[in-house]
Amino acid sequence: MILLPVVLIGVIDVASDRSLDELLPSPFDALVGPALVLALALVAARIAFPHVDRLESALRERNEALERRNEALQALREVGSKISSHVAIDDVLGGIVRTARTLLGADAAVLTLVQPDASHRLAAKSGDEDAFPTGAPPAEAEDPASFVDPAHVTVRLAAPLQRGSGTIGMLLVGARKRPRPFGPEDFETLSSLAAQAAVAIENDRLQQGMRELAIRGERERIAREMHDGLAQVLGYVNTKAQAAEELIAVGQTDRARRHLADLSAAARSVYVDVREAILGLTSPIAPERGIVGALEEYASRFAEASKIPTSVQADATARALRLRPDVQAQVFRIAQEALTNVRKHAAAQRARVTIGERDGELELLVTDDGRGLAAASTSPTDWPHYGMQAIRDRAASIGASASWSAANGSGTAFRLTLPLRPRVLEVV
Repeated sequence: MILLPVVLIGVIDVASDRSLDELLPSPFDALVGPALVLALALVAARIAFPHVDRLESALRERNEALERRNEALQALREVGSKISSHVAIDDVLGGIVRTARTLLGADAAVLTLVQPDASHRLAAKSGDEDAFPTGAPPAEAEDPASFVDPAHVTVRLAAPLQRGSGTIGMLLVGARKRPRPFGPEDFETLSSLAAQAAVAIENDRLQQGMRELAIRGERERIAREMHDGLAQVLGYVNTKAQAAEELIAVGQTDRARRHLADLSAAARSVYVDVREAILGLTSPIAPERGIVGALEEYASRFAEASKIPTSVQADATARALRLRPDVQAQVFRIAQEALTNVRKHAAAQRARVTIGERDGELELLVTDDGRGLAAASTSPTDWPHYGMQAIRDRAASIGASASWSAANGSGTAFRLTLPLRPRVLEVV
C-alpha cells in the first residue's frame, strides 16, 4: 500500500522528463505530475481509510471487552472478599445479583435456590419494581424465570449454581431492550458469579454445621459437668441429709452435726462450681483484647471465686497474636478447664498461666503448687477426671496437643501446644 504510490510517482516523473515536455507546453507539463499524485493520494485514501476505521473499531471493541473483563474480575474479587470475611449470606447473594445486573447491563437479576421438592425459591433479586410480578411474590416456583415479569422483562441469560454434580440454584438476568446481544463473555461473567454464589452458599452451610457441632459439643460438655459434678454432689447431699435425719431421730446429735458440716462443705463446693460454670459461659472474648486479655480477665475473676491467687504471664508475641475466633474460643475454654482441675483436685495455694510463642507454636502452660500427680498415675488417661477428657477433645479439634506432668518442685503442669499454621490465625 505504501510502495505503490511511490513507484507510480517515480514512473510519472520519468514520463514527464521524456514525453510530457514534448506533448504539453509549459507550464501545463509541470502540473501533470502534482495532479496525478493528488489523484493517486485520493484513491489510496479511499482504500486505506475504511481499513483504518475498521481497525479502530475493532480496537475500540477490544478495549471495551477488556474493560468489562476487568470490571468482572474486580467484582469477583469483591465477592470473594465478602465470602472470606464471613459476611452474612443474604448480603453476599444480594451483592451478587446487583453485580450481575450492573456488569451485564440488565434490567433485572434474580438468584434462586433449589428446594428438596425440585422447586425454586427466590433468594435475592435486583431491578426496578415493574421487572417483577406485582402483588405478593410466589414463595416457590417450578420455573425460576417465573420470578421475573415477562410482560416487562425477558430472561436473556441464565447460569446454574453447581455443587459437585448437582444444581443448587440459578442466576438469571433479564432485559427489556439490548443495544447488543449477550455474548460468550457475558455468559462467562454470569457463570463466574454463579460459581461464587455456590461457594458462598456452601461456605455458609459448612459454617452453620460447625456452629451446630460447637453448640452440640458445649451441650455435651455441660451435661457431663452436671452429671459428674453437680449430680454427684447432690446425690452425696441427699445421702448425708438422710443420714443426719436418722441420727437426729435416734438422738445421736453429735454425729448428726458432723453430717451437717459435711453438707455445708458440699453446698459451698456446689456453689463454687455453679459460679465457675456461669463465669465460663458468660466470659466473652473481645476481639480487641485477644486471648491474653481474655485470660487475664478470667484469671482475676477465677481467683476471686476460688480464693486461689492466679497470675497470667505472656510474651509480646502472644499479646499481639490474633487467632481465629473458633480457635481462640477453644484455647480459652481449655485454660478454663485446666484451672477448674486445679481448684477441684490440686489443693493448691496459687496457680499461674503462662502463654507465649516458641518455635512457631503457641504454648499455654498452667501450673500450680498443689499435691501434684498421683504416684500411680503415669498418663493423663489414668486420671478419672472428666475435665481432662474434655481438654483432650478440645485440643484435638484445633490441631493442638495437651499433656500433664509434674511441675518443678511440687504441683502439676498442664501444657497446651498449638502450631501457628495459617488456618489458626485470623485473616486481617
